Amino acid sequence: MSDTPVQTSATVLTVRQVQDYHAITLVAPAIAERFRPGQFVAVAIGDAHSGRLVRRCFGVYEVKSDYGGTVELVFADTEPGTAWLAGRRARDQIDVLGPLGRPFRLPRDPVNCLLVGGGPGGAALFALADILHRRGCQVHFVLGGPTSRQVFGSRMAQRIGDSATVTTRDGTMGERAGVREVLPRVIQETGADVVYGCGPTSLLSAVTQVAGEYGLPSQVSVEEFLQQTGACGIGVCMTCVLPVHGEDGVTRMVRACHDGPVLRGDRVRWGDLGTIPFDALGAPRVLSASEGGSK
Repeated sequence: MSDTPVQTSATVLTVRQVQDYHAITLVAPAIAERFRPGQFVAVAIGDAHSGRLVRRCFGVYEVKSDYGGTVELVFADTEPGTAWLAGRRARDQIDVLGPLGRPFRLPRDPVNCLLVGGGPGGAALFALADILHRRGCQVHFVLGGPTSRQVFGSRMAQRIGDSATVTTRDGTMGERAGVREVLPRVIQETGADVVYGCGPTSLLSAVTQVAGEYGLPSQVSVEEFLQQTGACGIGVCMTCVLPVHGEDGVTRMVRACHDGPVLRGDRVRWGDLGTIPFDALGAPRVLSASEGGSK
Protein backbone atom coordinates (compact mmCIF):
# COMPACT_ATOMS: atom_id res chain seq x y z
CA MET A 1 0.00 0.00 0.00
CA SER A 2 1.41 3.39 -1.02
CA ASP A 3 0.97 6.63 0.93
CA THR A 4 0.96 8.57 -2.35
CA PRO A 5 -2.44 10.13 -3.12
CA VAL A 6 -4.09 9.35 -6.43
CA GLN A 7 -6.36 11.27 -8.76
CA THR A 8 -9.13 9.07 -10.06
CA SER A 9 -12.49 9.14 -11.77
CA ALA A 10 -14.81 7.72 -9.11
CA THR A 11 -18.20 6.23 -9.94
CA VAL A 12 -21.16 7.34 -7.84
CA LEU A 13 -22.83 4.34 -6.22
CA THR A 14 -25.49 6.09 -4.12
CA VAL A 15 -26.46 9.55 -2.85
CA ARG A 16 -28.82 9.70 0.10
CA GLN A 17 -30.10 12.26 2.56
CA VAL A 18 -29.32 11.66 6.22
CA GLN A 19 -31.19 14.15 8.41
CA ASP A 20 -29.91 17.59 7.35
CA TYR A 21 -26.93 16.15 5.48
CA HIS A 22 -26.09 14.17 2.36
CA ALA A 23 -24.03 10.99 2.13
CA ILE A 24 -22.40 10.03 -1.17
CA THR A 25 -20.76 6.66 -1.77
CA LEU A 26 -18.08 6.50 -4.45
CA VAL A 27 -16.40 3.51 -6.01
CA ALA A 28 -12.74 4.47 -5.70
CA PRO A 29 -10.60 1.42 -4.87
CA ALA A 30 -7.24 3.16 -5.23
CA ILE A 31 -8.24 5.72 -2.60
CA ALA A 32 -9.94 3.17 -0.36
CA GLU A 33 -6.84 0.97 -0.11
CA ARG A 34 -4.60 3.92 0.81
CA PHE A 35 -6.91 5.64 3.30
CA ARG A 36 -6.07 6.08 6.98
CA PRO A 37 -8.56 7.60 9.48
CA GLY A 38 -8.33 11.37 9.61
CA GLN A 39 -7.31 11.85 5.99
CA PHE A 40 -9.59 13.59 3.50
CA VAL A 41 -10.37 13.75 -0.20
CA ALA A 42 -10.64 16.74 -2.56
CA VAL A 43 -13.53 16.55 -5.00
CA ALA A 44 -13.68 18.41 -8.32
CA ILE A 45 -17.01 20.21 -8.61
CA GLY A 46 -18.92 20.52 -11.86
CA ASP A 47 -18.49 19.03 -15.33
CA ALA A 48 -16.86 20.36 -18.47
CA HIS A 49 -19.54 23.02 -18.84
CA SER A 50 -19.97 24.04 -15.18
CA GLY A 51 -16.63 23.35 -13.50
CA ARG A 52 -15.55 25.40 -10.48
CA LEU A 53 -11.91 26.25 -9.97
CA VAL A 54 -11.48 25.08 -6.36
CA ARG A 55 -12.11 21.52 -5.22
CA ARG A 56 -14.17 20.77 -2.11
CA CYS A 57 -12.48 18.93 0.75
CA PHE A 58 -14.32 16.30 2.81
CA GLY A 59 -13.37 13.93 5.59
CA VAL A 60 -14.16 10.26 5.01
CA TYR A 61 -16.99 8.59 6.88
CA GLU A 62 -16.47 5.00 5.87
CA VAL A 63 -14.31 2.86 3.61
CA LYS A 64 -15.46 -0.62 2.53
CA SER A 65 -14.16 -3.39 0.32
CA ASP A 66 -17.63 -3.82 -1.21
CA TYR A 67 -17.94 -3.23 -4.97
CA GLY A 68 -14.17 -3.25 -5.29
CA GLY A 69 -13.56 -0.48 -2.77
CA THR A 70 -15.93 2.32 -1.78
CA VAL A 71 -15.46 5.63 0.00
CA GLU A 72 -18.41 7.38 1.69
CA LEU A 73 -18.50 11.12 2.40
CA VAL A 74 -20.98 13.12 4.49
CA PHE A 75 -21.55 16.80 3.82
CA ALA A 76 -23.96 19.68 4.28
CA ASP A 77 -25.52 21.36 1.24
CA THR A 78 -24.51 24.94 2.00
CA GLU A 79 -23.38 26.47 -1.30
CA PRO A 80 -23.51 25.89 -5.10
CA GLY A 81 -20.62 23.43 -5.07
CA THR A 82 -22.11 21.12 -2.46
CA ALA A 83 -25.54 21.52 -4.10
CA TRP A 84 -24.02 20.18 -7.33
CA LEU A 85 -22.54 17.23 -5.44
CA ALA A 86 -25.86 16.48 -3.72
CA GLY A 87 -27.50 16.34 -7.15
CA ARG A 88 -25.33 13.51 -8.50
CA ARG A 89 -26.90 10.21 -9.47
CA ALA A 90 -25.79 6.58 -9.60
CA ARG A 91 -23.16 5.91 -12.30
CA ASP A 92 -22.12 9.57 -12.55
CA GLN A 93 -18.36 10.10 -12.66
CA ILE A 94 -16.60 12.45 -10.23
CA ASP A 95 -12.94 13.44 -10.23
CA VAL A 96 -11.50 12.75 -6.76
CA LEU A 97 -8.01 13.29 -5.35
CA GLY A 98 -6.89 11.51 -2.20
CA PRO A 99 -6.35 10.40 0.38
CA LEU A 100 -4.75 13.65 1.50
CA GLY A 101 -3.32 15.06 4.72
CA ARG A 102 -2.01 13.63 7.95
CA PRO A 103 -4.14 10.99 9.72
CA PHE A 104 -4.85 10.52 13.41
CA ARG A 105 -1.95 9.14 15.41
CA LEU A 106 -3.04 5.90 17.02
CA PRO A 107 -2.19 4.75 20.55
CA ARG A 108 0.42 2.01 20.85
CA ASP A 109 -1.45 0.22 23.64
CA PRO A 110 -5.17 -0.28 24.36
CA VAL A 111 -6.47 2.87 26.09
CA ASN A 112 -9.79 4.61 26.75
CA CYS A 113 -10.54 6.92 23.82
CA LEU A 114 -13.11 9.71 23.82
CA LEU A 115 -14.32 10.73 20.36
CA VAL A 116 -16.11 14.09 20.21
CA GLY A 117 -17.98 15.23 17.11
CA GLY A 118 -20.40 17.84 15.84
CA GLY A 119 -22.24 18.30 12.56
CA PRO A 120 -21.24 16.46 9.38
CA GLY A 121 -17.56 16.73 10.33
CA GLY A 122 -18.18 14.23 13.10
CA ALA A 123 -18.64 11.54 10.44
CA ALA A 124 -14.85 11.17 10.25
CA LEU A 125 -14.85 9.74 13.79
CA PHE A 126 -16.37 6.44 12.73
CA ALA A 127 -13.47 5.23 10.60
CA LEU A 128 -11.25 6.11 13.56
CA ALA A 129 -13.49 4.22 15.99
CA ASP A 130 -13.25 1.10 13.85
CA ILE A 131 -9.47 0.95 13.90
CA LEU A 132 -9.30 1.85 17.61
CA HIS A 133 -11.61 -1.06 18.43
CA ARG A 134 -9.42 -3.38 16.38
CA ARG A 135 -6.48 -2.27 18.54
CA GLY A 136 -8.35 -3.23 21.70
CA CYS A 137 -9.21 0.32 22.80
CA GLN A 138 -12.43 1.35 24.49
CA VAL A 139 -14.28 3.91 22.40
CA HIS A 140 -16.66 6.46 23.90
CA PHE A 141 -18.60 9.03 21.88
CA VAL A 142 -19.88 12.53 22.57
CA LEU A 143 -21.92 13.91 19.65
CA GLY A 144 -23.69 17.24 19.55
CA GLY A 145 -25.57 19.72 17.41
CA PRO A 146 -28.13 22.51 17.59
CA THR A 147 -31.01 20.09 16.82
CA SER A 148 -31.50 16.36 16.42
CA ARG A 149 -31.35 16.70 12.63
CA GLN A 150 -27.87 18.16 12.92
CA VAL A 151 -26.40 15.36 15.01
CA PHE A 152 -24.82 12.83 12.68
CA GLY A 153 -24.30 9.19 13.61
CA SER A 154 -26.03 8.98 17.00
CA ARG A 155 -27.48 5.51 16.36
CA MET A 156 -24.20 4.22 14.98
CA ALA A 157 -22.34 5.60 18.03
CA GLN A 158 -24.76 3.88 20.40
CA ARG A 159 -24.34 0.62 18.52
CA ILE A 160 -20.54 0.47 18.24
CA GLY A 161 -19.41 2.65 21.16
CA ASP A 162 -18.67 1.48 24.68
CA SER A 163 -20.77 4.53 25.59
CA ALA A 164 -22.42 7.35 23.67
CA THR A 165 -23.57 10.74 24.93
CA VAL A 166 -25.69 12.95 22.67
CA THR A 167 -26.45 16.63 23.24
CA THR A 168 -28.65 19.14 21.45
CA ARG A 169 -29.16 22.81 22.18
CA ASP A 170 -32.93 22.54 21.80
CA GLY A 171 -33.28 19.23 23.67
CA THR A 172 -34.77 17.33 20.72
CA MET A 173 -32.26 14.50 21.23
CA GLY A 174 -30.23 13.39 24.20
CA GLU A 175 -29.29 15.97 26.82
CA ARG A 176 -30.28 19.61 26.46
CA ALA A 177 -26.78 21.04 26.60
CA GLY A 178 -23.70 21.85 24.57
CA VAL A 179 -20.81 19.45 24.11
CA ARG A 180 -18.57 21.70 26.22
CA GLU A 181 -20.91 21.34 29.17
CA VAL A 182 -20.92 17.53 29.29
CA LEU A 183 -17.27 16.85 28.49
CA PRO A 184 -15.89 17.11 32.05
CA ARG A 185 -18.44 14.60 33.33
CA VAL A 186 -17.89 12.17 30.47
CA ILE A 187 -14.10 12.34 30.83
CA GLN A 188 -14.43 11.36 34.48
CA GLU A 189 -17.04 8.65 33.88
CA THR A 190 -15.12 6.98 31.06
CA GLY A 191 -11.62 7.39 32.47
CA ALA A 192 -10.54 8.78 29.11
CA ASP A 193 -6.84 8.69 28.30
CA VAL A 194 -6.97 10.62 25.02
CA VAL A 195 -9.52 12.86 23.29
CA TYR A 196 -10.17 13.09 19.54
CA GLY A 197 -12.28 15.83 17.97
CA CYS A 198 -13.96 16.40 14.58
CA GLY A 199 -16.41 19.17 13.78
CA PRO A 200 -16.87 22.93 14.02
CA THR A 201 -13.86 25.01 15.01
CA SER A 202 -15.62 26.22 18.15
CA LEU A 203 -16.10 22.60 19.23
CA LEU A 204 -12.45 21.75 18.60
CA SER A 205 -11.35 24.71 20.71
CA ALA A 206 -13.59 23.54 23.55
CA VAL A 207 -12.35 19.95 23.26
CA THR A 208 -8.77 21.16 23.49
CA GLN A 209 -9.46 23.35 26.49
CA VAL A 210 -11.30 20.71 28.50
CA ALA A 211 -8.80 17.97 27.63
CA GLY A 212 -6.02 20.28 28.78
CA GLU A 213 -7.77 20.91 32.09
CA TYR A 214 -7.66 17.16 32.73
CA GLY A 215 -4.10 16.76 31.49
CA LEU A 216 -5.19 14.72 28.47
CA PRO A 217 -3.68 14.85 24.98
CA SER A 218 -6.05 15.90 22.21
CA GLN A 219 -6.01 15.41 18.47
CA VAL A 220 -8.40 17.43 16.34
CA SER A 221 -9.30 17.48 12.65
CA VAL A 222 -9.61 21.00 11.24
CA GLU A 223 -11.65 19.80 8.25
CA GLU A 224 -14.23 22.58 8.67
CA PHE A 225 -11.44 25.17 8.49
CA LEU A 226 -10.37 23.63 5.17
CA GLN A 227 -13.90 23.87 3.82
CA GLN A 228 -14.41 27.46 4.95
CA THR A 229 -11.14 28.68 3.44
CA GLY A 230 -11.82 27.06 0.08
CA ALA A 231 -8.52 25.20 0.17
CA CYS A 232 -7.05 23.35 -2.81
CA GLY A 233 -6.22 20.36 -0.61
CA ILE A 234 -2.61 19.97 -1.76
CA GLY A 235 -0.83 22.88 -0.07
CA VAL A 236 -0.52 25.16 -3.10
CA CYS A 237 -3.09 27.93 -2.63
CA MET A 238 -1.99 28.87 0.93
CA THR A 239 -5.53 29.89 1.93
CA CYS A 240 -5.79 27.37 4.79
CA VAL A 241 -2.84 28.54 6.90
CA LEU A 242 -3.33 28.72 10.67
CA PRO A 243 -1.02 29.54 13.59
CA VAL A 244 0.49 26.59 15.45
CA HIS A 245 3.23 26.75 18.05
CA GLY A 246 5.92 24.08 18.03
CA GLU A 247 7.87 22.30 20.73
CA ASP A 248 10.42 25.13 20.58
CA GLY A 249 7.71 27.65 21.50
CA VAL A 250 7.86 29.34 18.09
CA THR A 251 4.59 30.02 16.28
CA ARG A 252 4.54 29.05 12.62
CA MET A 253 1.84 29.38 10.00
CA VAL A 254 1.09 25.84 8.80
CA ARG A 255 -1.15 24.59 6.01
CA ALA A 256 -4.17 22.75 7.36
CA CYS A 257 -4.33 20.51 4.30
CA HIS A 258 -0.64 19.59 4.22
CA ASP A 259 0.41 19.69 7.89
CA GLY A 260 -3.06 18.61 9.03
CA PRO A 261 -5.98 18.20 8.94
CA VAL A 262 -5.22 16.35 12.18
CA LEU A 263 -3.27 18.52 14.61
CA ARG A 264 -2.45 18.46 18.28
CA GLY A 265 -5.20 20.54 19.83
CA ASP A 266 -2.94 22.20 22.37
CA ARG A 267 -0.63 23.46 19.62
CA VAL A 268 -3.28 25.42 17.71
CA ARG A 269 -3.72 29.09 18.62
CA TRP A 270 -7.50 28.98 18.42
CA GLY A 271 -8.03 32.63 19.29
CA ASP A 272 -5.82 33.72 16.40
CA LEU A 273 -7.39 31.71 13.55
CA GLY A 274 -7.79 33.82 10.45
CA THR A 275 -4.87 36.08 11.42
CA ILE A 276 -1.09 36.06 11.29
CA PRO A 277 -0.03 36.73 14.90
CA PHE A 278 2.63 39.42 15.23
CA ASP A 279 4.98 36.93 16.91
CA ALA A 280 4.65 34.22 14.25
CA LEU A 281 7.77 33.28 12.35
CA GLY A 282 7.91 35.38 9.20
CA ALA A 283 5.03 37.66 10.21
CA PRO A 284 5.06 41.14 8.62
CA ARG A 285 6.71 43.71 10.87
CA VAL A 286 5.07 47.02 11.66
CA LEU A 287 7.74 49.68 11.63
CA SER A 288 7.86 52.13 14.50
CA ALA A 289 8.11 55.86 13.82
CA SER A 290 11.85 55.83 14.55
CA GLU A 291 12.45 52.86 12.24
CA GLY A 292 10.37 54.33 9.47
CA GLY A 293 12.40 57.54 9.38
CA SER A 294 11.18 60.93 8.24
CA LYS A 295 9.60 61.62 4.93
